[in-house]
Amino acid sequence: MRACRRIAARLCAAGAALLLSACATLQEPAPADDNAQLTPATRITRDLVSLPPPKGKVVAAVYGFRDQTGQYKPSPDSSFSTLVTQGAASMLVKALKDSGWFTPVERENLQNLLTERKIVRALETPQDKAVVNLPALMPATVLIEGGIVAYETNVRTGGAGARYLGVGAKTQYRVDQVTVVLRTVDIRSGQILNSVSTTKTIYSHELSTGVFRFVNFKELLELEGGYTRNEPSQLCVREAIEAAVAHLIAQGLKDRVWALRDEADWYSPVLQTYLRQGEEPVGQAAAPRAGAAGS
Repeated sequence: MRACRRIAARLCAAGAALLLSACATLQEPAPADDNAQLTPATRITRDLVSLPPPKGKVVAAVYGFRDQTGQYKPSPDSSFSTLVTQGAASMLVKALKDSGWFTPVERENLQNLLTERKIVRALETPQDKAVVNLPALMPATVLIEGGIVAYETNVRTGGAGARYLGVGAKTQYRVDQVTVVLRTVDIRSGQILNSVSTTKTIYSHELSTGVFRFVNFKELLELEGGYTRNEPSQLCVREAIEAAVAHLIAQGLKDRVWALRDEADWYSPVLQTYLRQGEEPVGQAAAPRAGAAGS
């Protein structure tokens, strides 16, 4: 009996050590009373702000960037909530602004802007007309079109686990992916200047450990621990949009749609990274000349 108790005690100690080692890697959740913070920048965000400056900023209009997947969250979560964010147009406008290559103009809520301008004119008095002078709206040079075209779940799944004498641990993972398509359209001719498609994986990981063991005839020991980490889907959509904007800039330079302020910046490491990811090797692309849209 004493030998059995010693073995049980050792198993308990081993199980407790296993749980403690797993919990040591856990990160405590942020307190509920923490203040709101700016959304953290991704690696693609840092690439966007590090791109070399253009010869001239391109005035771009975004009328919408819709969710074209048509997918909803599976039951029992919700039969009405969509899988991806419906605010992708706002993310696209921010990415265009952050890049320093585009001057976005308001088009998604254009009617609200026009209404406010009408209110200003309606409230003007003859004395105000000499002071208040609303400038004309800025016309766009290109349209930025596209959308979220795919959201695939369970692209890859897997895991591993082991259990011995009631003591065990297991890990599981799941990979989803979201695909974004972005294109630039010349408003003068309707010609599609460039079109890119980017894909971002969404990674979910779960680790759990447990002990389920009789330490005596009528004494049962049960210990459990674990954690789950899921990448926020809206941040992955944002990163895919930012990557698409960076590739549009690189493709536009390669096709001489717009130009760099300093042609020596053609060999910028950040720009070369995105040029290498294009269809043509970077060595076959000629140095850019002054283009129409960005000149």
